[in-house]
Amino acid sequence: MELRNIAIIAHVDHGKTTLVDALLKQSLNFKIKMDAPQDLIMDSNELERERGITIFSKNASVKYGDIKINIVDTPGHADFGGEVERIMRMVDGVLLLVDAKEGPMPQTKFVLKKAIEAGHKVIVVINKIDKPDARPEWALNATYDLFFELEASEEQIDFPVVYSAATLGKAGFTKNLGEMKDIKPLFETIIKYVPAPVIPKDQPLQMLTVNLAYDNYKGKIAVGRLYSGALKRGMTVAHINRLGEVKDAQLSAVMLFDGLNRIDVERAEAGDIVAIAGISDISIGETIADAENPVALPIIAIDEPTIKMIFGINTSPFKGQEGDYTTSRNLKERLEHELETDVALSVESLGATSDRWIVSGRGELHLAILVEKMRREGYELEVSKPQVIFKEKDGKKMEPMEMVTIEVPQEYSGVAIEMLGKRLGIMKNMRTDKDTAIIDFKVPTRGLIGIREKFLTATRGTGILNSIFLGYEEYRGEMNAINHGSIVATEAGTTTNYGLVTAQGRGKLFLGAGVPVYEGMVVGENAKVGDIRVHVCRTRQLTNFRAKQEACEDQLEVPLNLTLEQALDYISDDELVEITPKSVRIRKVYLTEIEQKRAKRQKE
Repeated sequence: MELRNIAIIAHVDHGKTTLVDALLKQSLNFKIKMDAPQDLIMDSNELERERGITIFSKNASVKYGDIKINIVDTPGHADFGGEVERIMRMVDGVLLLVDAKEGPMPQTKFVLKKAIEAGHKVIVVINKIDKPDARPEWALNATYDLFFELEASEEQIDFPVVYSAATLGKAGFTKNLGEMKDIKPLFETIIKYVPAPVIPKDQPLQMLTVNLAYDNYKGKIAVGRLYSGALKRGMTVAHINRLGEVKDAQLSAVMLFDGLNRIDVERAEAGDIVAIAGISDISIGETIADAENPVALPIIAIDEPTIKMIFGINTSPFKGQEGDYTTSRNLKERLEHELETDVALSVESLGATSDRWIVSGRGELHLAILVEKMRREGYELEVSKPQVIFKEKDGKKMEPMEMVTIEVPQEYSGVAIEMLGKRLGIMKNMRTDKDTAIIDFKVPTRGLIGIREKFLTATRGTGILNSIFLGYEEYRGEMNAINHGSIVATEAGTTTNYGLVTAQGRGKLFLGAGVPVYEGMVVGENAKVGDIRVHVCRTRQLTNFRAKQEACEDQLEVPLNLTLEQALDYISDDELVEITPKSVRIRKVYLTEIEQKRAKRQKE
């Protein structure tokens, strides 16, 4: 059977997963169950469906005629950009999905550059032409500009164009939606323009591990492209690790992709995307080779972590009330399990007997996703404020840098420029599109921690902020700390309307009446710099006099119920986020005023 291997890449929310779903539904070998729980088949993870973004890259295959097409749906967020780079090694062509209204976005540029450098043929799909405000011609011209900017070859710039409305399952060679019937034109374009895998003859077995998965029965599963040779179940192969060490291993299973499923096969041929099991210590970028003639493929570089947080067991007065897994052993085993499949993650214990760990990842979202997964699995834990990872090179302190692109209405451009300027951002480019300002900044990663909520507030929810990692540069100096103060509960109990009204006059509340709190728990944000402790469980003193009706009408404003990401953005260095399956709370590291003062004296 003929093969085609393609990756589908796009910016967040440009319809990539929806388009893959349309290809699946209209392929020959896919039968969707009538009781399917969601519309987006590829977004099988609960977190992905809630957030509307692809977090974990996935493989699928479809059949069109006698041709099998392997499709890799890749993450669209910069924190998972390392996966995108690796996937370029697994495919021969790329579908570049561009929103007909928004055009190419910053992360599109990052991924497209990797595809062009790999020499892949690119098919441009202008999606969402069914939008009322779609402008497909403008989006196409902007895509041409991007190809020129990235110095693509003449052959790559002469790319085929397909227009689509993925939600309707339609595509065509013109932007006329009325002429479109199905997704068939996209299938035809893939088969015509994406080359079949080149399989070298008389070469020994070589497979490159590009992704990892975990199965409760099969153990660790390695996914990658089989460049040459054949794999058989039960055969002995050579496993060449990142250090070049070779050792024999036996394959317990060989699998191919059929629709959304991995199916066990006796044999897999070169050119296909294969999954294997039986090698417990395999990692990304390593080679499976012929046992008699082991030849390693070039190692894939793994992105280094740029953000770290401290994970620890829950030590608050409410510990053990809401979670199933609360001990340090539970937490340690869960983090070790995550390391099995997430090579961009790093875990380091804070001492042999410690119940805290330094967990490092590619960005705030990367670590927040891990915390959210653990929370939903029944774990209780505490995490610290995210911090950047500094390095030293040639005696100089180095820090991670990001390229930030913001889109704001022109009336808010001054506020946005000032905000990024305070965070040591340097403006690189500014352009306008009608009433929208599009501005590029180079900003230290530490300047972006906690910025997203403040940016949305400053732009009245109209601003868009995207960032991609650039690399390490020399330290830019001290950043003026943008401090905030917290409203902290002074006593344990249940919040009352009377107590919260007093606290409300000091700032913005995070919870309403009737919520259990403990001493040292953060219940709101102080309007001024510095913390203030308030008795939020206080009740009104009863008297023999009936108060006037107006005096009783103390109204509470609607509290701001912080999400996990908002809580991580909010906290300062002396605060922690307490996470349980049912709650996200913010607390001071030292719960009582006496403990806080004692710790401050010890530091001084």
